[in-house]
Amino acid sequence: MQKIAVVIPKYGLVGGAEQFASELTGRLSHQTGYDFHVLANRWQTGTTDIKFHKIPIITFPKYLTTPSFAYFTQRRLNRNNFSLVHSHERIFGADIFTLHGIPHRYWVHNIRRKKMSFYDLATAWVEKKLVYEGNCQKFIAVSGLTKDIFLQEYKINPDKVDVIHPGIDLNDYARHNKEDVRTHTRKEFGINNADPVILFAAMNFEIKGLDAILLSLAKLKSQKHKFKLIVAGKGNIRKYAKIAQEAQIYENVIFVGPVSKEKLIRIYLACDMYMMLSKFDTFGMVVLEAMAAGLPVIISGNVGARDLVGEGANGFIINDTSDADYIAAKIALMLDENIRRNMSQGAYQTALKNTWDQAAKKYQEIYTDILASRKKNAGF
Repeated sequence: MQKIAVVIPKYGLVGGAEQFASELTGRLSHQTGYDFHVLANRWQTGTTDIKFHKIPIITFPKYLTTPSFAYFTQRRLNRNNFSLVHSHERIFGADIFTLHGIPHRYWVHNIRRKKMSFYDLATAWVEKKLVYEGNCQKFIAVSGLTKDIFLQEYKINPDKVDVIHPGIDLNDYARHNKEDVRTHTRKEFGINNADPVILFAAMNFEIKGLDAILLSLAKLKSQKHKFKLIVAGKGNIRKYAKIAQEAQIYENVIFVGPVSKEKLIRIYLACDMYMMLSKFDTFGMVVLEAMAAGLPVIISGNVGARDLVGEGANGFIINDTSDADYIAAKIALMLDENIRRNMSQGAYQTALKNTWDQAAKKYQEIYTDILASRKKNAGF
């Protein structure tokens, strides 16, 4: 039986990469019948099919975090005869490396616009060793945006870099009666059943562009459009409530704070469209989650999930998030129920084509190709 090592510091815990690794590995374990081993520092799992190996991390001083995890992972890999190594984290060597983020140096310089700290230098060093010396057969980017930036930073053969988007579990939505959830949730928030409702859900209001959304909605209100905006997630509510007041749309905005996954699904099902004008997102799982609930989306061109957005078919892409008039015009189109109904169908059809099972199938094909190539080269 083929022995597969999956590497990630935190498996199945809160976080995009952590959940991605858990969803994908669980499905691959069932689909392939391979013997899966997760090398992690911490984990949470509900399956007994996967074996776990504790990998130490030295967190003080902080700059040792990434190199120490890479070092102890390499020691473990050297002691086991794994058929294939799939890493979701920067380590010294792997067969497959899933790019959940962009190159660390690029992130610090171009997105955060900071100087490199000792931690940043150490992290970028490990990453560079993996890319140039780690014998990777495939680099898998979560979006075209991620792939493009990776190839800007590292001069490698583009054929070694594939794009496989994260997936969605449609069962999370199918078990609900949408109309019942819509009625109950809107009643909970004091929203009329006929009012168009826009959703913004994020853990960083500033980075995700809430200010641009509020200013665009102020334009709509001045044009006598009716709408409600639900703001879910963690952020500076006081600051953005003040912006809403100054824009004279405070009574149109409902701040609900952080919510559980189940609660967020119910909110998706109660809304009519989703907006996120991020300054940068390697993918943006909330976009696919919204589409799974049948919500057309309006996102910035800096969101990796733009790969899934067909202009006017299931949403719109905003390249200039400072153009409040243009953004307001796109929202106004979606406020038309007839237009929105067609775009809603388009959004759901997009989600149908991007499930976790489909993502796992694409990864399985890559696993199969690498294992077959290795067997051929070994002369079997």
